[in-house]
Amino acid sequence: MQVREIFVKSILSRSGIYGIDYSINPYFGCMHGCLYCYARYMLKRFPAGLKWGEFVHVKINAPRILIKDLRHAKFGRILLSSVTDPYQPIESKYEVTRKILRILASKKFPVTILTKSSLVTRDVDLLRLFRDVEIGLTITTINEDVRSIFEPRASPSYERLNALKQLKEDGFTVFAFLGPLIPVICEEGLESLIKELKKINVDYVVVDKLNVKAGNWPYIKNAILNYFPQLFQRIEEILFNRGEYARYYLDLKYKLLSLASDYDLEVEFCY
Repeated sequence: MQVREIFVKSILSRSGIYGIDYSINPYFGCMHGCLYCYARYMLKRFPAGLKWGEFVHVKINAPRILIKDLRHAKFGRILLSSVTDPYQPIESKYEVTRKILRILASKKFPVTILTKSSLVTRDVDLLRLFRDVEIGLTITTINEDVRSIFEPRASPSYERLNALKQLKEDGFTVFAFLGPLIPVICEEGLESLIKELKKINVDYVVVDKLNVKAGNWPYIKNAILNYFPQLFQRIEEILFNRGEYARYYLDLKYKLLSLASDYDLEVEFCY
């Protein structure tokens, strides 16, 4: 893993995500190495040779720059993070996210956190300082064999569930992000996952489909061919036939809506 310290001129970015005004990405790149990650499109701005999932650039001056950026920012909700994970393993050493949270808490900005890491529980002391904070854990499957293939260096799914449970018991608003749901593969075990989320009593669930873009397909394809060859033809048909793609994810939406109704969970869809 290539780790490099960099300096940035700004850290607070306007966001086009519904309900989010700004995003902060404390790192460029991500150690988690998720095969489906769309953020690899950002490599177009950098010299050839960088491989997504095998490097991370630490924005070591981000806290200081954030203080400057906030002087000119209108009040609004901030997401940590949109194209990286704020709690990827390197955060345990550099604590860039922790320093950013301390500043945001002092300025009373509302914050939404989205991560695949149980490390978020480390910062409960700072999170208690916010008037308005929501914490989400991405969980695409509770099958650890599948998780280790597609999200090789992220926290195990059971650790993420435990993190949600701890944060909920600590009184925080928590949500689970089920996405991207890989066709067929992630559909198996969905009811078991919903049951676990109901036990935790998460405040809501957000669901997203898999989008093949930014060069992620070769990595997804290789994983399916290596580990699920019997499913490859069906998954390829879903992903690359527009009508089948629409039908599959519509059926999946109905299935999840039915499960959410059965278990009395609020569910939102990004599609």
